[in-house]
Amino acid sequence: MKKILGILLLLVFVFIATSIVSEVFLDPYNLENLLRRTALFGIISIGVAFVIITGGIDLSIGSVVCLVGCGLPWMLTEQGVSVPVALAAILGFSLAVGFVHGILITKVKLQPFVVTLCGLLLYRGITRGFTGDQSQGFSTEYKGLRELATGEINVFGFDLPMPCIFLLVVAALAGVFLNKTIYGRYLLALGNNEEAARFSGINVDRMVILAYVICALCSGLGGLLFVLDVNSAQPVDFGNFYELYAIAAAVLGGCSLRGGAGTIIGVVIGAALMQVLRNMIVLVDWIPTHIEYAIIGAVILAGVVADELLKNAVARRQASKS
Repeated sequence: MKKILGILLLLVFVFIATSIVSEVFLDPYNLENLLRRTALFGIISIGVAFVIITGGIDLSIGSVVCLVGCGLPWMLTEQGVSVPVALAAILGFSLAVGFVHGILITKVKLQPFVVTLCGLLLYRGITRGFTGDQSQGFSTEYKGLRELATGEINVFGFDLPMPCIFLLVVAALAGVFLNKTIYGRYLLALGNNEEAARFSGINVDRMVILAYVICALCSGLGGLLFVLDVNSAQPVDFGNFYELYAIAAAVLGGCSLRGGAGTIIGVVIGAALMQVLRNMIVLVDWIPTHIEYAIIGAVILAGVVADELLKNAVARRQASKS
């Protein structure tokens, strides 16, 4: 709880500071876009949080976003596939990606870093292959489908972008699953001590596979909403480094890279902080825009260092009591 409060206070500080140094920041159009981007990145951040909680990692998120983001308009506009079939194909692909990752990690005993790094290269390469490395988009078609990402809905007198509704649903389901079900407790136990979890009767392999399936499903949903929002996608760079934003949001939100700790609300706040920082870099003239990735790297490093210091402090406190 203290960590969530700390990241929330940091978000408020950065928000206020950016509004002071940039006149454009509080413009309604900018705030709407900020909400939309926070929701989109929040969804994929929740997905990777489940993997990190188990002590794993997923580097293929951006490439899954790319394959889905290019694959959907390619199927609809070039192959003449119906909308239900195209959406079912995306769902099936996402399930398959997560399942294969989980099987390779649990049954073949490959490292998550290696498996998902190969996925990062493989899925983008496949996308560039079947699209001929050409941009894919909807043009002026499928306006009803695009409303899933570009539309707004009135909630208690406030107009919220549709991606925010998807984020609220995903976050609510993820929160209930992680905190109110036995399987959520299994995932946390697995991240804390895999050997102890195995000896206690938990099907560790099944839980790991489940975590990667959830991550892939969130990546697929994110890719769908991202391309519906921007209307077009280029195979060469669509989704580039999105996994870094997702991992940074999860780490900032309280997910320990050692596994065994994490909250969904913290991840959402972390995603919001990352997008506010990104928005600040774009809007504030004296901050060079090309240092964006340097800031992301610094944020991840700060989160890891803070987690390590906290772990050491807790260990010393427990040692002194004993």
